Amino acid sequence: MAGSVRVTMTVNGAQQSAEVEPRLLLVHFLRETLGLTGTHVGCDTSNCGACTVHLNGEAIKSCTLLAAQADGAEIKTIEGMGQEGALHPLQEAFWEHHGLQCGYCTPGMIMASADLLQRNPKPNEEEVREALAGNLCRCTGYHNIVKAVLAASES
Repeated sequence: MAGSVRVTMTVNGAQQSAEVEPRLLLVHFLRETLGLTGTHVGCDTSNCGACTVHLNGEAIKSCTLLAAQADGAEIKTIEGMGQEGALHPLQEAFWEHHGLQCGYCTPGMIMASADLLQRNPKPNEEEVREALAGNLCRCTGYHNIVKAVLAASES
């Protein structure tokens, strides 16, 4: 592909390589090139957090990073959090505590929550709310999302 760049990164534990346009956003690389559609495109302006993934162990909004900037990085998406029949504790907690309604924001909320729990395994309610401030939900009012994160921190 003329004018393309080769990127190689580890995504959910598997090495992935592709030729991409230099201006391709990481979120579109994940969704369109790799078929990992659990990472959602909500706003393309970094306001909503639906595209949150982990880059080298830290939560980032993948609509703000070019795929070329992630070359050599380790990426984890919602698809890498659990497996069928063996959900991640956060996924279980969101299910058990009704932390989702339409589900559109849920992958980003879970990825942001996992980042919080990695840095702070026992957050209080205020710390959870602060950590999720960059992720928007239009359905739930956040109460059950916060309950789910707090429950996951106890497991």
